[in-house]
Amino acid sequence: MARILIIDDEALFRKMLRQMLEMAGYEVLEAANGEHGIAMFTAQPTDLVITDIFMPEKEGISTIQDLRRDYPNLKIMAVTGGGYKRRGFEYLQFADKVGADCVLRKPFERQELLDAVQQLLTPQTR
Repeated sequence: MARILIIDDEALFRKMLRQMLEMAGYEVLEAANGEHGIAMFTAQPTDLVITDIFMPEKEGISTIQDLRRDYPNLKIMAVTGGGYKRRGFEYLQFADKVGADCVLRKPFERQELLDAVQQLLTPQTR
């Protein structure tokens, strides 16, 4: 069973995401910001990190950069619904450039999330 870490400051969103992923058979951990998320990942590595972009203490872009630097093979998904004058979608493009393997705009459909997670966690053959 793959383990996924959700990093998002919105407790309700983390709960919804956790339920979707657990119903699909994944083990899920949660953190409320990038600082806690990186500490949690270091203590309990996961197969995938799903991180929000806009969070207090340590936002998603820095979190992605730090995780990518220290764990280059880690799969990372960035998500956001906007923030700061709805420029969140520009930040998703930036997240892609700094190391996110996948980006999703909130709100997204359950199946869209599950398809993206499955694709990230499926070993690629060459």
